[in-house]
Amino acid sequence: MEKLWNKEVEQRFFNEAQKFATPEQLFYVTDSAKHVAYWPKGYDGTKSTLQSRNSLIGNFTEKWTTDLIHEAVKDKGLFAVQGAICNDIALSNMSPADVVISRSKNINQAPEDILAIIEVKMSIVWNWELQKNNNLMCIGDYKAHQGNPGLLRSDSMLKAIGKSINIRVSSSKASQIPIIIMGNTPITNSYYSKVDHLKSAGIIQGFWSVNPKPLDNDGENIKKTDKQGFYRFDSFIELKNAFADLLSEERNYFSSMKSKKELGQIIEKANKEQTYEKKAEVFLKLINE
Repeated sequence: MEKLWNKEVEQRFFNEAQKFATPEQLFYVTDSAKHVAYWPKGYDGTKSTLQSRNSLIGNFTEKWTTDLIHEAVKDKGLFAVQGAICNDIALSNMSPADVVISRSKNINQAPEDILAIIEVKMSIVWNWELQKNNNLMCIGDYKAHQGNPGLLRSDSMLKAIGKSINIRVSSSKASQIPIIIMGNTPITNSYYSKVDHLKSAGIIQGFWSVNPKPLDNDGENIKKTDKQGFYRFDSFIELKNAFADLLSEERNYFSSMKSKKELGQIIEKANKEQTYEKKAEVFLKLINE
């Protein structure tokens, strides 16, 4: 699978889901008895909630992302594992990783085998109408409906950030594992500086969208923020290269609140080492004491 997110993927979700779910579990029903994926902009009729679709699209997008990442890393002898558990870094049975890139294909992981953690924040992007012949018709992109899919949804962003921080502070064993939030939409303007700061601070290594064209008219569709805290991928090769770069060098997360005097003493001690790598090792050891 070397295609990124597109309308065909969403059609496949609905077609597969209809094999075991009713239309009313997958679509909203308007006053005129139309089955739609989202309430269209301008619709002011009777509305109902639709909780049943959330778990279905969640499972689908995690599996789809796992398959996509597998294609990107398999030539390095690595595995993409869905629902991975590693209690040492706060990935429990109740809150597993959506996907990890690992040296091991087991669900239960050792932290030293995990090379990256990917949290998936995707949903249906376009609006769809289920017609009477069971065919799906696209009736607009996310600008034409009342939903906030994927990374456009503030609570999805906050959940992803909260879980990432929990992993980061869980143990020093998490300090070398990059975390990526993968979505299928742009982000809102209010998060541009926030995602850049999260990347600069080392908490999250990027919010990545794998949907090249979420808008039908090629309208507002940001490619990247200033410091690439958010980045949109336009091809599978571009994504594969980004993973190769992410996994190519060992990284270390560190944070501390120390006085300038303490920092100066740490830097002085670390600077006595002969190589950059040894300087970094001593600095990281002392900063975390």
